[in-house]
Amino acid sequence: MNTTGSNVPVVATSDVVVVGGGPAGVSAAVSAARNGCSVTLLERYHHLGGMASGGMVLVLDDMVNGQEITISGIVDEFVQRMEKEGMAVTPPLEDRYASEEMYRKWARWGVHDFHQAKKPQPIVYATAFDPDAWKRTSLDLIRENNVNLRLHSWFSEAIVEDGVIKGVVCQTKLGRQAIMGGVVIDTSGDLDVACGSGAEFTQGQYIVTTVFRLANVDTVEAERFEYEEPEAFAKVNREARRIIGGAWEMWWLKTPIPGIVWCNCPHMPGYDGISVEDLTAAEYEGRERMMGLFHYVREHLPGFENASMLGAAEQVGVRTTRMLKGEYVVTKDDIVNRRYFADTVCRGRDYYTPYRALLPKKVEQLIVAGRHYSAEPDAQKRSREIPPCMVQGEAAGVAASLALQENIHIRDVDYRSIQKAMRAQGADPGDVPSENATGVDDLAESA
Repeated sequence: MNTTGSNVPVVATSDVVVVGGGPAGVSAAVSAARNGCSVTLLERYHHLGGMASGGMVLVLDDMVNGQEITISGIVDEFVQRMEKEGMAVTPPLEDRYASEEMYRKWARWGVHDFHQAKKPQPIVYATAFDPDAWKRTSLDLIRENNVNLRLHSWFSEAIVEDGVIKGVVCQTKLGRQAIMGGVVIDTSGDLDVACGSGAEFTQGQYIVTTVFRLANVDTVEAERFEYEEPEAFAKVNREARRIIGGAWEMWWLKTPIPGIVWCNCPHMPGYDGISVEDLTAAEYEGRERMMGLFHYVREHLPGFENASMLGAAEQVGVRTTRMLKGEYVVTKDDIVNRRYFADTVCRGRDYYTPYRALLPKKVEQLIVAGRHYSAEPDAQKRSREIPPCMVQGEAAGVAASLALQENIHIRDVDYRSIQKAMRAQGADPGDVPSENATGVDDLAESA
């Protein structure tokens, strides 16, 4: 067996190494493989899916700009496969509009446009899904595309020579192991690889959440109480939100399995998502809060009388930690004003992500995808949902394949080639701006 200079055994070598098996990482691995690369995917947990499965963020949203669907590609395959199992629910086209009837029918699935303040908010293209179905779909796609999957492999160190990343070292039960590759894609969520490679980054904090699910909930009765006894509901709901100590407007939502609801709460500020001490404290506090809510709603909320605690997510929901300071830093103004970039290679709801925002400044053959991309904290808060992160991963996989095919550095790949390849595989790279987009930035015009 080959070893690195530090005598760490090399256990795999491939064209592309993807670190992090969440939605962005799976998309990146599948995309690179479909474009002719050998790929190794590393994941620290025993499952794939990241926040979509282990973190139980169980709604795919941020995919529409008005009536226009802006997210497509590998995310569509996830939706279609889970729907085939009966483990995903998407409102049909004819129900996607604003009315009291549609809001009552669909809002508790989390598929309404919560960005709009006016009630009732319109129902949009979004999907509620089951976390284990996401895990199965991830495994199926990785196996079908011949990706070398290595679970239980915790990133430890980047192997960098003369400013070029050559591979990574992971910690495993058998000790340290090295995986070498021509391009490395950092989809760790916390910028672990880029940070370890010497790339510039910033660091921020936002709320963390220990998501949980309840079983044996009579959702029909719960919704009847909400809409037919609004004053009584408001009183109970207000106290429930006080007990949980922080939640979105709808703290419980339906899932594809009858009687099981998921609770995207409590929201807990002040925790550093890469601190061992803070993450441990968040587990204690989160479980105390969720059990307080559980006992209250069993006693006071119609429909929840027979509820049982199904359990918390395997991963605490961390939204913001390290963020790349890349070739371009996306600003809040870029997001809010829907600024279009000539080198856009992926997009979200009504915002655009330039290729430069995936590229570190000082490290060659490294690209990032996911919530740690190059953005200001206030921009990242508005652009870190799962579907846009998946399109980032798909674009990164395409870019890696083009760099290797052309024998060039990944930063030198022509963004137009990425856009063309994305279109060819059914993904929207955002190269055609929506009608409400604003002007092209100067840097992209000179690119």
